[in-house]
Amino acid sequence: MPNRFVSQVLIICVWAIAWSGESVKAATNPIMQMGIIQRFGENPQDRLTIQASKGDKLNLTFKNSDGKKQTIKADEIAITIFQQPLTQPRLEEIVVLSNHRSFENAAASAYRWQARGIATEIAQPKRWQVWAKRSIYSPFPFSTLLTHYLKLQGHNLVQIQRRVSKQQPLISWVANGYRYNRDALDISSTQGIITVNKRRYAGTLRLQQNSHLNYTLVNQVPLETYLRGVVPHEIGYQAPYASVQAQAILARTYALASRHRFAVDDYELCATTQCQVYRGLEETTELADRAIAETRGLVLTFNNKVIDALYSSTTGGMTANYNDLWDGKKRPYLKSVLDSVNPLNSNLNSQKIDISNEDRFKDFIAKTSGFNEDGWKFLRWKVDSSMEEIKTTVREFLRLSGDTDTKFNEIKALRVTERSPSGRVLKLEVQTDTKNIILEKDEIIDALYAPNSTFFYIQPLSEAPSPDNPRRRKVEVIPSANNPSSNPIKGYSFIGGGLGHGVGMSQTGSYRLAKLGWSYQRILNFYYTGTKLQTLRPEFLWTATELASP
Repeated sequence: MPNRFVSQVLIICVWAIAWSGESVKAATNPIMQMGIIQRFGENPQDRLTIQASKGDKLNLTFKNSDGKKQTIKADEIAITIFQQPLTQPRLEEIVVLSNHRSFENAAASAYRWQARGIATEIAQPKRWQVWAKRSIYSPFPFSTLLTHYLKLQGHNLVQIQRRVSKQQPLISWVANGYRYNRDALDISSTQGIITVNKRRYAGTLRLQQNSHLNYTLVNQVPLETYLRGVVPHEIGYQAPYASVQAQAILARTYALASRHRFAVDDYELCATTQCQVYRGLEETTELADRAIAETRGLVLTFNNKVIDALYSSTTGGMTANYNDLWDGKKRPYLKSVLDSVNPLNSNLNSQKIDISNEDRFKDFIAKTSGFNEDGWKFLRWKVDSSMEEIKTTVREFLRLSGDTDTKFNEIKALRVTERSPSGRVLKLEVQTDTKNIILEKDEIIDALYAPNSTFFYIQPLSEAPSPDNPRRRKVEVIPSANNPSSNPIKGYSFIGGGLGHGVGMSQTGSYRLAKLGWSYQRILNFYYTGTKLQTLRPEFLWTATELASP
């Protein structure tokens, strides 16, 4: 009996150790749900070609009409959309509470609506939108009553989006001489490699319905494998090794902190610049693969939580605070820093610098060397935009924002009214013939086509930019912009620096730091204040409750 008891204990211990190992592995290398094709079927001509590797087979799993699962095999399938007529038209009403350029501001807006007692969802039909939770407010008449109530409270941008469906889209494919029309399809292969429209992906695929009355192709792939399709495309193929290592850690951290972005559609992240660029197994590199392997499981944390690991192409010589671009809680680790290893002069200190004053900002922009980004195209730029172009883009911005009340015939002038200590434009006033419109933070880039970032100042033009090249033609700047009656403004020059939001690590800046011999640890410490580099543990991940307060 004792020997049998000992044997059973040993078996249990071995099983527990094995289970623990698998549990740790799952926790440190979770399966990511990547929306690689987000709105399949939006265009009636949409088509997907799915192929197995040579010598392999696709496993196609779906539900039959009786609800039972069926699996068939095929070498290749072409998927299209079949429109199945409905017996009765179906009406769906969505209360759109707000529209945004970025997820960050959508999340902050959702939090404010929830504080008013309105449950929300965040969606991205094209721009990011905050919806009143459909399961509560979408059925008529609740959608109409909520919209009417909010408009009475002064929320004039709230609108109802009505969709009438006479057909139900189903995915359709032919395999082994038989056509299948289904509402979902799971695809796997023995070798674990599947080609989609000539691009290879590791893991498995699921084609599933989304909240936009079409489909999303979701790639289910382990985190560390996912990084192989991100890191080289984000940091570039000529990056020095320490930059690639830093990018691997940031991409891993960002993905883990952002898995809630597409909860409304039942997946986690997209494959575009709205998340991180992800291209499956296309053009992976040995250098990036080595950096991913050598930093396996490493994440940046603050107070033992993975950070919002934002990064951008080029800062223009000064990184931005998180709240210079977006609303929501402060990120203490995303503080503005002078993007230079050497102070440019005694008046520029990375901890105390303040270029919110217009003259000081212009002096800063006049400096074209001494930064980590020296020699990069977007360190400094000048882009011209005609008044006609500005009028067109501002009108489009208002339309996309749901503003149907603001009408104007002409724009008279632009004026920067508030600038952050990091130099970013916080508020820009658009003076029209009917009213003044205030643009704030990252919506400035939404409303004005010309600037490459919010790190700019403006000068009026006496001659409109050439129609054949409105963004780049050099034109004469008005000597004095204070007399519009004698010198009517024809447009504006936007003079600034940086490409992208400018928050967190400058990818181009990291190149120089790496070439100076800096380690990836030192590069990350330079850009992310007070963070720790740790091996991923489950408790580092954000809970749903914590994520609800952005």
